[in-house]
Amino acid sequence: MFTGNEDMEATALRARGWSISAIARHLGRSRETIRNHLNSERVAGERRRAGPDPFEQDIPYLRARFADDAHVWASALYDEVVALGYPSSYPTFTRGLRRWALRPHCEACAGVNGRMTIDIAHPPGAELQWDWDELPEAPWGEDAHLLLATLPCSGTTRG
Repeated sequence: MFTGNEDMEATALRARGWSISAIARHLGRSRETIRNHLNSERVAGERRRAGPDPFEQDIPYLRARFADDAHVWASALYDEVVALGYPSSYPTFTRGLRRWALRPHCEACAGVNGRMTIDIAHPPGAELQWDWDELPEAPWGEDAHLLLATLPCSGTTRG
């Protein structure tokens, strides 16, 4: 990969009148590489992709899904595109979502950023989160109320 320092040096040498062949010998690069960088056909520090990006085929589908629901979970979208033939992993998928900036802006969600928070240490198993759950159609015909305890570190729930 052609670095930024090599790019600056090649540009400076070319401005001094050096030939592309002389710059290539001096930097230990091919003439094609030097020519591409001097003509701004390639950018220093960026790798050229070996093949087509598999994420690009799903961009129209993802845009349509985000138009329907801007808050759809990335994991749900990943399951959908895998069923459509997406070959890569979940981290690669989420990196593609960020790189292509597909998730639309939501003002309600944007207000959360920058808010003061307090981090409380939760050693594994040291604290439980207690919640009530209402079961509207219990087998005995009445509403049932269930007290649930959840471990924050694992998400394991017991009632």
